[in-house]
Amino acid sequence: MIEGVKVTPLKQIHDERGKVMHMMRREDPHFEQFGEIYFSCVYPGAIKGWHIHKEMTLNYAVPHGHIKFVLYDDRDTSPTKGELQEIFMGPDNYCLVTVPPFVWNGFKGIGAEMAIVANCSSISHKADEIDRLDPFDKSIPYDWSLKHR
Repeated sequence: MIEGVKVTPLKQIHDERGKVMHMMRREDPHFEQFGEIYFSCVYPGAIKGWHIHKEMTLNYAVPHGHIKFVLYDDRDTSPTKGELQEIFMGPDNYCLVTVPPFVWNGFKGIGAEMAIVANCSSISHKADEIDRLDPFDKSIPYDWSLKHR
C-alpha cells in the first residue's frame, strides 16, 4: 500500500425499499476539512488519469458502476517511492479511498455501465494546484489494458 493512502470500508444499509450508502462524516478520523463534492462519470473502458494534486486531499467512493483506481508514488521522500497500487471500487467493494497530495492517480471504467466516482475534497478546485499526464505516459510504469491473470 502507498504511504498515506487510506482505504476505509463504508457502510451500506439495505432494506426492502433500497439502501443508504454512507460516504463521510465530519467526525470521521480521515476527515480533514470540506472543500467541495463533485461526481466524475466514466464510461466503461475510458481512462481518466493521470493527475496529481499539490494541496488537495481526495476522498473517493464509487456508489454506482465499477472502476479500477490506480495510484503511483513518485515522492522522493516516501518509503513507498516507485510503488503502484490498484483498487477495484464499486458497490460490491464500497470503500472510501483517501489520497494525500503528490500521489499520482487515475481510474478506468470497468464493467458494462458508466461509473459514478464521488469525491469529497479537502479544498475547492484550483487549476494551478493540479498537474496532468497522458494515461499512457511512460514516466508512470503502468499498463491500463485488461489483465487475464
